[in-house]
Amino acid sequence: MVKGWCLPVLLWGLTVWAAPPGMPVCEPPRHSAPEVERPFSEEDQRALDALIRAELAREPHVGLAVGVLRGPQRWVGAYGLRDAARGLPATTRTTWRMASITKSFTAVAVMQLVERGLIDLDADIHTLVPAWPEKRWPVTVRQLLGHLGGVTNYGRFGPSHDTGPLDTEGAVALVSGYDLEAEPGTRFIYSTWAYNLLGAAIEGVSGQSYGEYLREHVFGPAGMEHARLDDRRTRDEHHAAGYRLRDGQRVPSKVIDVSGRFAGGGTRASIEDLLAFGGALLDYRLVSRESTGRMQTPMSTRDGHLTDYGMGFATYPLHGHYVVAHSGAQPETSTLLLLLPGEDVAIALASNVEGQAASLRRVALGIIELLLEDGGPRLSARLQTSVDAVVNEGLGRIYGYGLAYHHWASRGPGTLPGTGGLPEAFEQVTKLLDATAIAKSPNATLERIRSAHEPREDWLFVRVGAQMARTLEEALGPERLRGYSSRGALAFFNDYLTVCESKGCPEPFRFNEALRADLRRFTTGSHRPPAH
Repeated sequence: MVKGWCLPVLLWGLTVWAAPPGMPVCEPPRHSAPEVERPFSEEDQRALDALIRAELAREPHVGLAVGVLRGPQRWVGAYGLRDAARGLPATTRTTWRMASITKSFTAVAVMQLVERGLIDLDADIHTLVPAWPEKRWPVTVRQLLGHLGGVTNYGRFGPSHDTGPLDTEGAVALVSGYDLEAEPGTRFIYSTWAYNLLGAAIEGVSGQSYGEYLREHVFGPAGMEHARLDDRRTRDEHHAAGYRLRDGQRVPSKVIDVSGRFAGGGTRASIEDLLAFGGALLDYRLVSRESTGRMQTPMSTRDGHLTDYGMGFATYPLHGHYVVAHSGAQPETSTLLLLLPGEDVAIALASNVEGQAASLRRVALGIIELLLEDGGPRLSARLQTSVDAVVNEGLGRIYGYGLAYHHWASRGPGTLPGTGGLPEAFEQVTKLLDATAIAKSPNATLERIRSAHEPREDWLFVRVGAQMARTLEEALGPERLRGYSSRGALAFFNDYLTVCESKGCPEPFRFNEALRADLRRFTTGSHRPPAH
């Protein structure tokens, strides 16, 4: 998207730099007709600013940058100082260490080369990176992208790998002598070194250095004007100085060289750049819709456990939203990129204070609530027994996964994991949430409920919940469906049953009278005799 100039405005003692909105979109959007970029309403801008200032007031901070996209609406702001010692304000031009968000850049680059036929997702990485020695088991590109390759992470290393510049050969050599920690496909082991192997593969098949490839094929097409590899020797005056908090006081960050983490955590960018990357992903300007969907699909271990991570992104439901995200944490920085593909939303956050993951998450959740969760008051279940709590857990998971996957598949790049056998799936859910059966083995039932969205349970909750969401959208419209993110699981189920009654849904799709009675009781709080 076109970048604008910045104008500083002093508010409440902090300098805010905000790019003027209203710029035209220069890249082809994914929508059927071109849309002109426009600002959020003044009310929304004030609310966003107030939300961020409230978070900054919670604890000591230094600098923070925030960017938000919702369709054609855009807002960017920067707060505090990029350099406290010199009193320099953070601006939208400030560059921050991206840390592990670099993995998302790398994953996009890999998928571009997959689309060009230069990389096979199921190729043994040894065939692409000969410097990586053969191990007990082959490790595929797909497994590396999903942290399922068994490659070790920082825990095996001392501080020596961050003390000086390393080239690709040196970065690969850091880890090449270690055995795999698990058979590939059997365990999720988050690993920066796994992504360094992918960076080496990018160089090998493209004939370009990793940094050159990103500039030409990722940063350039996304409009990321100031994104680069984070070489301390080439930083300009706009780069944020890093800090950590010690006993409530800020102190300078430890000086490290991240070239040894190049493809897993070695880039820098401005908040404008990070938001542009998010927008390019939402618009499928970097990889195709199909590839985007594959990247955003959570991977699973061989025995069918979801990892909540796709290819270069964490993926999970949140209040019925399908979240695609990556965070970053290193000396000098805390970062977060969060996408809601089903709602065309991107949120980018960067701080020059270490250890701010919880703070950035609170800001992101606050932005989601502010912009998307205004559908009315949430119905809270009135639970009387431990069995009630198990039933309610199941209701919440069916609602959360079903609504999220429906949004992702119908408005984003996702694909639902099969819709066959729906009557049988509804019958299985009815039996699983039967209070009498739960009372006989509550712990075992709760364990199954907590895995009923996974491949090993045939995506049961996803399939049933998505069918419920489709039914509600057809009957009540998309606006009403979006409102359930704030109204919650009980409203979702009660409205579904009302719609089913009026439409005459087949009996299996209406669950059974016992579960319907539980829903009424959870809503009104009336007493039900204990199950025997």
